[in-house]
Amino acid sequence: MVPGFDSVNWVKMLSKDYFWDAYYFTFCMALVATVITSCIAFPCSYGLAFKTSNATRRWAIFFLIIPFFTSYLVRIYSWQVILAENGVINAALGYLGLNPFIMLNTVVGTLVGYLTLALPLVVILQTLSLSNIDRSLIGAAENLGCGRLRVVFTVIIPLAKIGLIVGAVFCFILSFGDFVSPYYLGGSKPPTLSILIIDTTKSGQQWPRAAVVAVSMILTLLVVAFAAVTAAYRKRT
Repeated sequence: MVPGFDSVNWVKMLSKDYFWDAYYFTFCMALVATVITSCIAFPCSYGLAFKTSNATRRWAIFFLIIPFFTSYLVRIYSWQVILAENGVINAALGYLGLNPFIMLNTVVGTLVGYLTLALPLVVILQTLSLSNIDRSLIGAAENLGCGRLRVVFTVIIPLAKIGLIVGAVFCFILSFGDFVSPYYLGGSKPPTLSILIIDTTKSGQQWPRAAVVAVSMILTLLVVAFAAVTAAYRKRT
């Protein structure tokens, strides 16, 4: 392998259908994981920020940090046991007289892994953002006749917009570049870009082409991050 830029590798890789299939699948999976994670995290963060005491909130954040002290691979292996055909979930479904649901080596398994990876971090970021909102603004909106749901969408979410977007961006970045979940929970089918990098280096030692995939991932994340920052600060400039 000769170090240096070579457009031939870019042309060869970007002209392959399997690259664009992997790119499309990876982007869509990361986007879906981001939406699901953000939607699940917001009610939890809202409850921690507005419905609990400071002491309870600190303890909750502490317990949310604990998973980061354990190996991500160990957590994924645990989910293999839970999602397996004879795992905990299907055992519970069988006890209820329901048919087993295949989750391991599917897209569902990959999404579960992404949630495991990003959800604690997103909840923490959203909670910190929501906790900094001036409560007097919420009280003023309620005094003007706004219902709780309207307050959430017209006051709370706009004020916490930056924190919510930052959490979503972190979730997208973690999901977009993750290798463990699609490999161990998704069965590598269809392959993501991270799996494509491994396959490219293993088959024929095509390191330059693997580098093309890696650089394309970095460029994508830079574009996403720039777009997110622009959206977050659009009305603050």
